[in-house]
Amino acid sequence: MPHIISLRDLSVPELMPYFQLTHAQLRSRRDPEQSVLIAESPKVISCALNAGCQPLSLLTDEKHLNALPTDLLSRLEDAPIYTAPRAALSAHTGYELTRGVLCAMRRPVLPGIEDLCARSRRMAVLEHITDATNIGAIFRSAAALGMDGVLVAPSCCDPFYRRSIRVSMGTVFQIPWTWTGENSTQWPEPGLSQLKNMGFQTVAMALSPHSVSIDDPVLQKAEKLAVILGSEGDGLSSYTIAHCDHVARIPMCHGVDSLNVAAAGAVIFWELRAR
Repeated sequence: MPHIISLRDLSVPELMPYFQLTHAQLRSRRDPEQSVLIAESPKVISCALNAGCQPLSLLTDEKHLNALPTDLLSRLEDAPIYTAPRAALSAHTGYELTRGVLCAMRRPVLPGIEDLCARSRRMAVLEHITDATNIGAIFRSAAALGMDGVLVAPSCCDPFYRRSIRVSMGTVFQIPWTWTGENSTQWPEPGLSQLKNMGFQTVAMALSPHSVSIDDPVLQKAEKLAVILGSEGDGLSSYTIAHCDHVARIPMCHGVDSLNVAAAGAVIFWELRAR
């Protein structure tokens, strides 16, 4: 039977991961095995459990408790289930809970770059993308549209941030991904050289006079291709563009110069997927 605890005082220490700890505190670089993420909604929590994440506790409003899937509850092992009135939860979190449920979980161990790239033909590489919604949407498109994995530069928003996880619909747990390194000194160099040494051709997505269309046969035929997307405002760094094997763009109509990076990623992933 699930261990259900009804609360009226939401300042108790057990609820610190949900209300009192910042994302930086949850993501402990000094003690990574103690790092925590917050998954939101039954579907996303199930995806995290499927990926091997260890549940620590679940928090739900009282009205949603009986609506939670029984198979989900049975997978929570000994993790306590905390309940509270919906209004109190919204007041403390500052937002409406999606489908009324949050789950605190240990972060899964990420693969090494070499292991991830060795079994991949198509990689999405993200550089300085800082919006959590864009990160989540890019992961969802990458998982759905043929990418084998995602590499994330340290300057990007953390894919395990609560909003990124929710927008991705749990695909951050389904598509393999890892960081390009621990800090900014590892991207774009030596990261670009590392990709090339592992057999990848690199393509920078940029509005450059020398860019080719994404349907260029050279890109289509590449055995291993790393597709690099840049920040929402400034795009990729000049260094990245200059040191990639190719520079490519999405053909545009009606005088439009570009798409939102998440929308662009979906178009690019579909066009450049491994056939």
